[in-house]
Parts: sequence; C-alpha cells; structure tokens
Amino acid sequence: MAATLFLAILSFPLLLSLPLSTAHLQNYKGINSTRALDSLLQDHAFKAFSFRSKTGVPYDADVPNNLTGIKVSAVRLRSGSLRTRGVQRYKEFQIPPGVIEQPYVERLVLVYHNLANWSEKFYPLPLGYSYLAPVLGLLTYRGDNLNASELPVLDIRVSEYKPILIKFPDVKSAPYGSVPMSVYFDLHGSVTFDILLSGNVCSTVQQGHFSIVVADAIGKKKNSNVWMIVAWSLFGGCILLILLSIVLFVRLRRMKKIQELELESDNNEALRITHVAGTILPVAGAIRTTTGMPIEDVV
Repeated sequence: MAATLFLAILSFPLLLSLPLSTAHLQNYKGINSTRALDSLLQDHAFKAFSFRSKTGVPYDADVPNNLTGIKVSAVRLRSGSLRTRGVQRYKEFQIPPGVIEQPYVERLVLVYHNLANWSEKFYPLPLGYSYLAPVLGLLTYRGDNLNASELPVLDIRVSEYKPILIKFPDVKSAPYGSVPMSVYFDLHGSVTFDILLSGNVCSTVQQGHFSIVVADAIGKKKNSNVWMIVAWSLFGGCILLILLSIVLFVRLRRMKKIQELELESDNNEALRITHVAGTILPVAGAIRTTTGMPIEDVV
C-alpha cells in the first residue's frame, strides 16, 4: 500500500507534461492537428507581404472564415539584426538580443498567433485547469521565399538569463485563493506549467504557444485529495510504529523477567522434604562434619 502510494505521488508531476490529443480537431475542415493549423496560418501570414513590404514592420494577415477570431501577423527580419538587437516589442512578445536559429538563414519571418476564442478548442488543458487569457503563439520560418507554404519551423533559442517575455494585456481575474500560472505548449504537443511573473508576464527560452491558466475547483479538489492521502498515510504509519514499539517493549520486559526468575532459581539451593515427628519439613542438603559423617540440618 505504501509503495503504491509513493509511486503514485512520484508520477503525479508527470501529468503536467503529457502530450495533447488531436482527436478534438478532426471536425475542423481538414485541420487535424495543431501543426496543421500552424502550417495554414503560416501560409496566410506570408500572403500579407507584398513587394512593398519593409523589413522589421509587422503585417497583419487575414484568416479563413471558418477560423474567424484568430489573429495572425508576420514580420520579416535579418538574422544578424535579430541576434544583435532583438525585437523590443512585437505584439505581446519582447525578444532579447542573442537569438540563435538552427539552421542558419540570412532572413527569417516571425509569425504571431492569437487564438482568442479558439484557444480551448486547439489547445485543451489537462483536467482541472482553465484559461485566464488567450493562447498566443510565436513561430519562426525562413524568409528567403515569401511565396513558400508548408515551411518547417526553424529552431530558435535564447539564453535563460535573457528569456523571451510575453506580456498578456487582457487577463481574467483568478478565483479567490487561486494562483495563476504560465502554460507552455511546445511543438511536440506537450504542455508545461511555470511560474507567472509580475504584471502577467510569461518567460520562455523557446518558441511555441503560451497562455495564463489557473487550477479550478476540480484541480484543487484533486490536489487536496492527494495531500489528504499522503497525510493520512503518514499518520497511519506513525500509529503503526507506536503500536509496534509498545509490543516490542512489553515482550522485552517479559523476557527480562523470565531471565531474572531463571537466574534466581539457579542461585537458590534446592531444598529437600523430610518427615520429623509426623510433620513434613523442608531441609537443606546434606553436609559433612569434620569426621566425614553426613548430617542433616532441619530448616
């Protein structure tokens, strides 16, 4: 029982990094995964550029009618400029200097997503959590061909000492006693929770999708139940330890008493029974006189 509980407690944090299912996306007109959505939004984001587009200027894009509410934007940058100067403000994102992309490209495009009311549909949360803000995304693509579609996402990294910051302007109030958290969805379909910085700011060293969430009543009850099980298990273990200690103490005292009685019996001289004038009396063992004749002392 204790071993099972211990393994359950150890495995509980792993629930925070489980891959998300894509079954909920099957009815969205060919969009059967979040990666398919990213590819569709990349295609529409690149169409926002024209031959007059300027480097470093964000351009908002249109989305299909069946995805009304989602906001998409794109900005084209030189790789060297992004690495040396970063981006002071791109929508809700602040990108520090030192960005490194793999593989290296001379020009790249940052595509911004705001999934608004579609956040829960495309990025459902684990049981017990709810959104306080829309899901925001930032993905990087090579920018040498603005007519390209279905491009792979570039891998970008920044230093953990100077992370990318995401400041959320529209955040719902958290229920009383709740602690809001940052949530991060990586490109492999996993979700990770992190500390929310002051001012409704999330931080990251990778690209992906981000939001602010809070544990609802179900999540609190679930966590409370886990800790109640742990507390009662510890209490039961202490009671069992006390009972075992009492049993052991009583047994040791009994064994000690038996040893004392055996020792006392060995040290006492055995007495014999004799008849004197019709009376039964105990007598000591026989002793010898100086003449060698045995005599008996009546007790």
